[in-house]
Amino acid sequence: MARPTRFTRLTAVTAILATGLLAAACGGTDASDTAPSADGGEKPKIGLVQINQQAIFFNEMNAGAQQAAKDAGVDLTIFNANDDPVKQNEAIDNFVQQQFDGVIVVAIDVEGIKPAVKIAKDAGLKVVAVDAIVDSPAVDTQVGVDNAAAAKQMGTFVNEWAKKQNVAAPNIGVVGALNSFIQNVRKDGFNSTVEAAGAKIVQTVDGQNKQEAALAAAENLLTSRSDLTAVYATGEPALLGTVAAVKSQNASDRVKVFGWDLTAEAIGGIDAGFVAGVVQQDPRTEGYEAVKEVKALVGGAQAKKTIDVPVTIVTQENVDKYRSTFK
Repeated sequence: MARPTRFTRLTAVTAILATGLLAAACGGTDASDTAPSADGGEKPKIGLVQINQQAIFFNEMNAGAQQAAKDAGVDLTIFNANDDPVKQNEAIDNFVQQQFDGVIVVAIDVEGIKPAVKIAKDAGLKVVAVDAIVDSPAVDTQVGVDNAAAAKQMGTFVNEWAKKQNVAAPNIGVVGALNSFIQNVRKDGFNSTVEAAGAKIVQTVDGQNKQEAALAAAENLLTSRSDLTAVYATGEPALLGTVAAVKSQNASDRVKVFGWDLTAEAIGGIDAGFVAGVVQQDPRTEGYEAVKEVKALVGGAQAKKTIDVPVTIVTQENVDKYRSTFK
């Protein structure tokens, strides 16, 4: 689909260089890998601006998006920002320059991404945000979990656990990612829910959304707070680091772990009995639905505005059905 270019912020040379850099950082479904479009016309070009490709969560989302692209006849390009919000903005600008039809954004910085998203919308691209909520009129549809509600759901789960254990005022430490808007939402929703029931958030440490940093932060938390009853981890790297720290500090007999996003290590912790509950999202469905929605929007469909993908709290009682995914 040819579209007049409305923005001239990049010179021709810069645009060519940026295109080369974008191609080097991208992975995904090339046009040759997808089925012909349903109407026999030119395939829509869709860009997925991803946070990283280290976390299983994001790789599952990519897999869902790639499957949807194959099913729907879409030319999908996935950009890996490697946890850098500036690179996400640059990727969106490059997709505009390359006259893509739509962009899917998994935002690191939900405020900082807004100018680039507006540029995309003004240039005629359809815009879908996944997971992190980008509150902007430039976003056509939001796909993902209601993180605030899910955090409260986990808080309620912990409150019920504490009641069953006859612990009136558990001391809870939090391993967060203070550079992540969405993980701060998860932290705040959880904290307010457990504190209302009498729990104490005794310390919060920053895992920076990186497993190594989360491990060091969790180890420091466990070492400095011998009075901990439980630890809450707000994302996959935080939970991975916390599980490893509990093992390295021999703390499995004194703390219970709650968190977000299953991994093989988290399942091992559930089996060992020190991981009590994990909020499990469905990133594959999120990626699939996001691509389907952009394809529909490009075809003239009315935006759904919100596509909600529910969560499950995984425990010893229901973990078996997830084992095959994380072998």
